[in-house]
Amino acid sequence: MLSYDEAARQVTAAGMPFETVQQDVMGVPRTLFRNAPNSLRDIVVAASARSDDVTFLVYEDERWGFERFGREVSALGTALVEQYGIGRGDRVAIAMRNYPEWVVSFAAAVSIGAISVSFNAWWTAEEMDFALSDCGASVLIADAERIERSRATCERLGVPTLAVRAPDAAALGTTAAPVAQWSDVVGARATDPTVALPDVAIDPDDDATILYTSGTTGNPKGAVSTHRAVVQALMGYACRSALDKARDPDRQGGLAAPSFILVVPLFHVTGCVPVMLSCMLGGLKLVMVYRWDPERALQLIEREEISNFVGVPTQNFDMLNCEAFERYDTSSLRSVGGGGAPAPPELVQRIATTYAKAAPGIGYGMTETNAYGPQNGGADYLTHPTSAGRTTPIMAVEIRDPNGVPVPVGEVGEIWFNGPNLIRGYWNRPDATAEVLVDGWLRSGDVGRLDAEGFVYVEDRIKDMVLRGGENVYCAEVEAAIHEHPAVHEVAVFGVPHDRLGEEVAAVVVPRAGSSVTETELVDFVAERLAPFKVPTRLRIRPEPLPRNAAGKFLKRDLRREEEAASASATA
Repeated sequence: MLSYDEAARQVTAAGMPFETVQQDVMGVPRTLFRNAPNSLRDIVVAASARSDDVTFLVYEDERWGFERFGREVSALGTALVEQYGIGRGDRVAIAMRNYPEWVVSFAAAVSIGAISVSFNAWWTAEEMDFALSDCGASVLIADAERIERSRATCERLGVPTLAVRAPDAAALGTTAAPVAQWSDVVGARATDPTVALPDVAIDPDDDATILYTSGTTGNPKGAVSTHRAVVQALMGYACRSALDKARDPDRQGGLAAPSFILVVPLFHVTGCVPVMLSCMLGGLKLVMVYRWDPERALQLIEREEISNFVGVPTQNFDMLNCEAFERYDTSSLRSVGGGGAPAPPELVQRIATTYAKAAPGIGYGMTETNAYGPQNGGADYLTHPTSAGRTTPIMAVEIRDPNGVPVPVGEVGEIWFNGPNLIRGYWNRPDATAEVLVDGWLRSGDVGRLDAEGFVYVEDRIKDMVLRGGENVYCAEVEAAIHEHPAVHEVAVFGVPHDRLGEEVAAVVVPRAGSSVTETELVDFVAERLAPFKVPTRLRIRPEPLPRNAAGKFLKRDLRREEEAASASATA
């Protein structure tokens, strides 16, 4: 097997599809893929030219070929320009569940030079009000539930709405904020062979997307990416596949055609970029899940012969722990992994030993990096199960101290990124932009380290790290230790206030179905594996699942508030 560095040099060499070059991007020197498409429009146009004989989107019993997708994109793009007056730089808000129309809406918006603004489908009316006002949306494309939540705001701002799978929504429209049906606006145009995507010139550094980040306090921030940033990230994922193939030619052996199952929201960067857009770029099948259910996912993996599963670690645990797991054929899977949080080593081993042909994998990225960053998989992941992987051909990673000075290999500090895939900033938030982007580098807000081989280890979020009596406790390490207990299904570790120590370590655990374990047993179990100051002094077992956000991440803020309230009640 080639070494990682040898394979990287091979696939990025001059004349190769993933050849890299040095170039200034908006005044910052970057390493770029020379052969990357000019814009997302180029990717959409190329996808639309593929035949309907090739399936692109599968939703329940619906099957969309690439040609149908292209017709709908051209129809919507034309409508946005002619009916809604959308031009370059205007914002098109998308608020719906994972429907095929979400993909069409995104593709049409970015192809006419508009900015696609992804709305969290879980947002309340107040949160939608903030985002619609913040981004200055010119039109909202939404399903029934999101239309209902946004009516007052659309009326106040005069924002027209295009309704998706909401047959009764038109009755909610007014003169100031009309509601039109998708079938009326897009349907007729999609059947007209003369309707073509409006011809719009797009610069690689034009804004393409706004994805709102879920901040720990206050309103979310709109992370703005250019066409170049998203395209370079996409090329990065394709390059990594080529790199892995160069190292291990049999990595995808026996696979007719790669395909993905979409188990995370499209409004989340993982669902949008490495999953949906990678399928669009590569001409791959994307099977869409309406809502997360592990048995339904297993059914679709068998039915559609899915090769790639990308989710958060909790979803991987959900599938492996599903009582119906053995009833379904998962032999088509070649890669099972994802990101969003560190995967406990115990999960890596279970994936490697449970699936017939699938290798475990993980990626470390953020909304601000278009999800692209270090990746780990295959044999590397088994030998380095606590690492997020190695750096990539177009990205640089450094570990720096609080003053922004790089630290020696092996020392812990904040992880900083540099690459063409970074956001250009936050929408209308120069203050927040200046805090995160420094001289072309992105401060991740994560604590980590690099080893001599270039493997990145993410210890914790800086804000999540527990400072107990002057000692740093990394929650991911404690969670990994608790996960080794066979009775544990879910666990979240976080810090709570302590009068003397500043903070103490707390944990909330959900047992596996049919298993039982006591708090004392778990504390003793962890004490055998970790230093005393890392052992939770407050551990609670609960029968119901841990609260999660729309991306599947645990809501530790809610758990922390519960623990603090319980403590206050006990001492009252």
